Amino acid sequence: MSVSIALHLLAALLWVGGMIFAHMMLRPAAVQVLEPPLRLKLWVQVFKNFFLWVWIAIITLLTTGYWMVFSFYNGFGGSPTYVHIMHGLGIVMILIFMYVYFIPYRKLRHAVIVENFQEGGAKLAQIRQLVGTNILIGLAVSIIASAGRYL
Repeated sequence: MSVSIALHLLAALLWVGGMIFAHMMLRPAAVQVLEPPLRLKLWVQVFKNFFLWVWIAIITLLTTGYWMVFSFYNGFGGSPTYVHIMHGLGIVMILIFMYVYFIPYRKLRHAVIVENFQEGGAKLAQIRQLVGTNILIGLAVSIIASAGRYL
C-alpha cells in the first residue's frame, strides 16, 4: 500500500505541479521575452514533452488509485466519501486533459506548422483557460486527499 500511495502522490505532484509551473512561471516569462511566433513554437515543444508525462501520470494515478480502492476498501462501496470526491474530480481532470490534447493542442500544432499564428494564439489561450481550470481542480483534489479523512 505504501508504494501505491507514494506513486499516486508523485504522479499527482508531477501533473499539478507541472501545470502550475507552466501557467504561473513559464507563461509570463515567455510573454516577456519571446515574440508570438516563437512563443507558440516554444509551447508546442513544451506541451509535447509535458503531455507525455501527463499520460504517464494519468496511467499511474488510475492504476494506483483503483488498486488502493479495491485492495484497501474492497471497492467503492467501502470507500469513504472523500475518496469518491477525489475519484470524480480526477475523472473530470482527465477528461479536460483529453479534450485539450485531442482538440486545441492538435489545432495549435497545425497552426504553428502552417504559420497561422493568430489561430495558434487562440488555441493557446483556450489551452491556458482549461489548464487553469485543471489547476484549481487539482489543488482541490490535493486538499481533499490530504485532509479528507479529517473532515
